[in-house]
This record gives sequence, C-alpha cells and structure tokens, in this order.
Amino acid sequence: MPRIVPSQVVEFIDQSFPWAANQQVEFGVNLLRQNSGELAGLLHLVEKIPEELLALNGADYGSFVCNVAAIGERLALWRAQAAPPELELVFVTGRRRLSPVRLIRDALSNCPDENPAAATTELNFIADQELRSSLRVDLAVIDRALSNGEWKAATVLAGSVIEALLLWALQQRDPTQATVAATTLVTNTTLARQPAVAFESWVLHEYIEVVAHLGIIRQRTAIQTRLAKDFRNLIHPGRALRLGQKCDRATALSAVAGMEHVVRDLTP
Repeated sequence: MPRIVPSQVVEFIDQSFPWAANQQVEFGVNLLRQNSGELAGLLHLVEKIPEELLALNGADYGSFVCNVAAIGERLALWRAQAAPPELELVFVTGRRRLSPVRLIRDALSNCPDENPAAATTELNFIADQELRSSLRVDLAVIDRALSNGEWKAATVLAGSVIEALLLWALQQRDPTQATVAATTLVTNTTLARQPAVAFESWVLHEYIEVVAHLGIIRQRTAIQTRLAKDFRNLIHPGRALRLGQKCDRATALSAVAGMEHVVRDLTP
C-alpha cells in the first residue's frame, strides 16, 4: 500500500479543485453533489496520512478535523439521498468562512512529509537538536522500509545512520585521541593509511575501527557494524555483481542491528 504524505494530498486538491489555493472570499465556491467523487477521493487520501505527519497545533488540528468531518457528513447525506442534490456545502459554521477544501489544503501545506513517530528512538544523548531530529527521521524511514520489505533502502540508510553516529561520537572527543588511535591502527595494518585530518572526510571503515579502538563502542558492536558496512557497500552495482550478493531481508536486519548496537553503546 502506497504511503500518502501531505504534499501528495495538496497536489490532489490543486488538480481536482484548482480554485482552492487562492480562494479569498466567503461564499465564493459551492460544493455540490456533482463533486462527490473528488470529495470522496480527498477523504480517502486524508485518511491514509500517517498521524505523525499531521503536525498541527490544537486549534489548527481541530479546524482540520471539523472540515474533514463536514465533507464526510455531506457525502453521507448525498449518498443516502437524505438531502436535495442541490444542497451545497459552502463553509463550516464556527470556522473560517472559506470552503472546507481550501482550509484542508491550508492545514496540509503546513505539515511535513517526514516526521518520526512517537515510538522512534529519542537519541537524547545528541544535544544538537537539528542533527537529532534529522537522524530520528532516518530511523523512522528505516522502520517503514523494514515494514514494507524495502530491503535495499533499510540496508543503505542504516549504514548511513551508523556513519553519522560514529562521526558525532568522534567529534565529542579530543581530536588527538583519534589521531593517535588511527596511527596505531595503521601500524598494525588494520587501516591501510592514515585518515584525513577532518573527521568529516573519513569513510565508515575508519570510523568503526578508530571508535572501537577508543572503546567508544563495544567489540561485538564493531563486529556488527563491519557487517553493516559491507552490506551498505552493495549499493554499488559493480560490487554487488562481483560478490554475487544483493540487499535482502538478511542484509537489512544485519545493518539495522549494527545501528541499534551503536545507539545502545552511545546512550549514557
């Protein structure tokens, strides 16, 4: 089943009710029985929007619900022929005197297409709110990818989250510690070369080995993240063909397990 997001419903409204985006005057548009098909389609799409994407404050959410309910009620009357066909829906009493379609569009235009569900891991150990929010959105996308059987998306994105978390972990330490650790790992051939001075230029392999050497993550976490690294690299067609592997449920679960291990180790 396709995932419906607010911007898709706004696009549907703009196609089906092109006047809605710019309606300014009350009584400007009357919704009639002949609009039943488009209105029923609108309600169907609205019902498919995940609750976490309806990021509206109390008053705006209340208005949104009332306008959706008004359309549903009028459709029911038309279907039951309990109201004359010419009975129109102009606005909802007690709300802004604009078409419910216009007000639903306004509400959805202010809603995000991505937002973590309440059950998504909080990552409270990350003080940077923007980074924390971004990673929580990624975690929510990974959960949905697993639920939908989108194994490649889950595998690759979990590897990216691991990389972001390990970079963050290194940035919280004295850079000298990472440099010394990297030098040791080059000496014992764990790393082929000395990483760049800027942590942001490192690759996942370097993050994993240095962070593990510093004891920031446990050894069994390092083992799991090495698997995630290898599976994440299957995004490159040549590597996948050469190794005869592809992203599947096993690679997705392994990558996500590595990510969860890292989250656990970084959580105080």
